[in-house]
Amino acid sequence: MNIRKIEAQKQEVKKLRVAAYCRVSTDNDDQRDSLETQKQHFEAWIRLHSDWEYAGVFYDFGITGTKAEVRDGLQALLYECRIGRIDYVLTKSVSRFARNTVDCLSIVRELLSYGIPIYFEKENLDTGSMESELILSIISSLAQDESESISKNVKWSAQKRMENGSYKIGCVPYGYTKNEHGDMVIVPEEADVIQYIFNSVVSGMGVYKIAKNLNARHIPTRKGGNWSPTTLLDILVNEKYVGDALFQKTYTDSNFHRHDNHGEMKMHLMQEHHEPIISRELFEKAGAILSQRVKERGIQKGTAKYQQRYAFSGRIICGQCGDKFKRQTYTSGITWACKTHLFHKSDCSMKYIRDDAVKAAFVNMMNKLIFARKLMLRPLCEALRIAGSDENLQRILHLKEELQHNAERKDELRKLRARGIIDSVLYNQEVSRIEKQSDEFRAEIKGLGNAESGSSLKEAERLLKYVESADMLSGFSDDLFTDFVENITVYDRTHIGFQLKCGLTLKEELCTGTESKMESP
Repeated sequence: MNIRKIEAQKQEVKKLRVAAYCRVSTDNDDQRDSLETQKQHFEAWIRLHSDWEYAGVFYDFGITGTKAEVRDGLQALLYECRIGRIDYVLTKSVSRFARNTVDCLSIVRELLSYGIPIYFEKENLDTGSMESELILSIISSLAQDESESISKNVKWSAQKRMENGSYKIGCVPYGYTKNEHGDMVIVPEEADVIQYIFNSVVSGMGVYKIAKNLNARHIPTRKGGNWSPTTLLDILVNEKYVGDALFQKTYTDSNFHRHDNHGEMKMHLMQEHHEPIISRELFEKAGAILSQRVKERGIQKGTAKYQQRYAFSGRIICGQCGDKFKRQTYTSGITWACKTHLFHKSDCSMKYIRDDAVKAAFVNMMNKLIFARKLMLRPLCEALRIAGSDENLQRILHLKEELQHNAERKDELRKLRARGIIDSVLYNQEVSRIEKQSDEFRAEIKGLGNAESGSSLKEAERLLKYVESADMLSGFSDDLFTDFVENITVYDRTHIGFQLKCGLTLKEELCTGTESKMESP
């Protein structure tokens, strides 16, 4: 009998990939030192364990712990966990990790679903060995209560400084900067722009024209971007340009969301707070002119009428660049023009269309539907009744996958920016592109969902019911347009498409003459 000795094979022990998370809420020097101490502490702790593999220290500097989505370091950590590069997470305390109970529990649950526990050093709490979330819920609630208490104390202190006039403005507007004492001082070249804006309004120029002139002169905003009418309107109502300071224009609610103050909180107006850029007389003249324009156009700020005061407002879309059209009034009549073309002609060559031509095209389109309802709308209603929803469902699932892919891409970008691999400009551009695409996906999902619930069929039946009893139209009706039309796509100066709420898109030709003529169907 032969006996052969088989040596035991040395098993390679897989090391635990451990990462840490640190955060400080302010950006002053002592907090910077605290952050560096935390980072060194965790790195040394991880490297001290022979069975641990260092997976990085993620951190946020000068960022509140009440909102997880604004912390790039935390988002980078979560991304690494989601793609399977981390097995265990260390952090100093619950309050350093998150001061919002909902965020804290949500993140803990997500990481546990990947099999990744979190160890809170101060509380000696390991989520991997917890039988219940009760302890964590209590501790994180205390952290949130502490944050709310600190917030209340800070607000009380700020209110007192507002009342006695010692409050320092954190972010000064265009035209000003802060000196070494924190006081507002004028920036001469920016002050010239402010004076130009106010004087232009008083001389009768509109904000769109002013913005266009500033951009043509290559005068950047403080952030280096282009001027817009909204930016100018904010400037024209800002009391700081006459030397006053109105405190508490905004406030933060109990859920840490910021709102405009419409009387919910006390405000304090301090006159002659700093050196003015324009006279009070010029400020009041400009304000009176803006108020008169608002009154003449029937604009009610903060209401739906402010956003959609004309039937076509927000409904005419450029087929070339996708931007919306803006209403313009000239002595020759009313036109609609692509906003991108108005401010950046090199980005879009689409020219204006006449208001009366669009109205005439709508009348033609409706008369054709009335005339040919048996050939168009009845077959459409029948097709919608028998059409299944399988195709829509598959498309919705695909779009949701794309949304998830975009979310992962944003997490990846946050990680890259947190590590300094990409700069803020590239990060913002890419995130903006992704968010725009995601908004389009969500809008399509919503539309498909409506189609599944029979929305298109109901709209088609409603339109059919109208045309079956209607006489030929002789003129345009705002109510009729808004009842049946979702939006208008401008293909070129002579062709537009009416996208109806029932799902049909009907192409019409525009009359380009000085007077649009009504055509028979």
